[in-house]
Amino acid sequence: EISTRDWSSDVCSSDLTGSIFGAKGPAEQDLFPSENGLKFNRLRGGTMDGIERLKTIAAFEAMREDQLAAVCKNCKELQYKRGDRIFAEGDQATDLWLVMQGQVDLRFELPDHRPSSPEQTIASIVVPTKDSPAEIIGWSCFVEPYKMRFSAYCMASFNQIVRLEKTGLLKLFDSDPGMGYGFLSHMMLVVGGRFHQFQDHVAKNMGEDLMSGW
Repeated sequence: EISTRDWSSDVCSSDLTGSIFGAKGPAEQDLFPSENGLKFNRLRGGTMDGIERLKTIAAFEAMREDQLAAVCKNCKELQYKRGDRIFAEGDQATDLWLVMQGQVDLRFELPDHRPSSPEQTIASIVVPTKDSPAEIIGWSCFVEPYKMRFSAYCMASFNQIVRLEKTGLLKLFDSDPGMGYGFLSHMMLVVGGRFHQFQDHVAKNMGEDLMSGW
């Protein structure tokens, strides 16, 4: 079962094993059903640990602490096992996903619902430890037709992922256009880099197909 919790706090209890935040003392915990029927811990308190982790991500590094604190309120932390799929190619893109620790492979799906394999991997997002700079996936939520271009599969035994709700983020950008401009400018660089990775992958596979047809 995927365990989840809100990032609206930096207070963790010791029973949240593997959390990217260290224990800060006693926490008030309530269990709430999430929209997919799972349960997550909503921890009340400050946001300093979440702010420090967001600062490791290039898209957020220029933001002030008050801006980062507002971003944290739209985050939920999840833990996935190896082989779990975060989202599928063609899914509605409603959120950004922050890889805080672990490995996530971005893949295209095979036709006829055949199982995906590492051979379809376009890019591997690797964050080896909780102290490593985190990475963002799911930029399709800002680009029409707002559908995921690839599937995302967790490949490490422990994967700490944060879901950042696009709707809340866009509200922040509406109230602070400078914040939105800096973030979306970085997004364009990442999307461009992913596009080139996809081009390289297609060119390589087309070359292999031509060679095998000789």
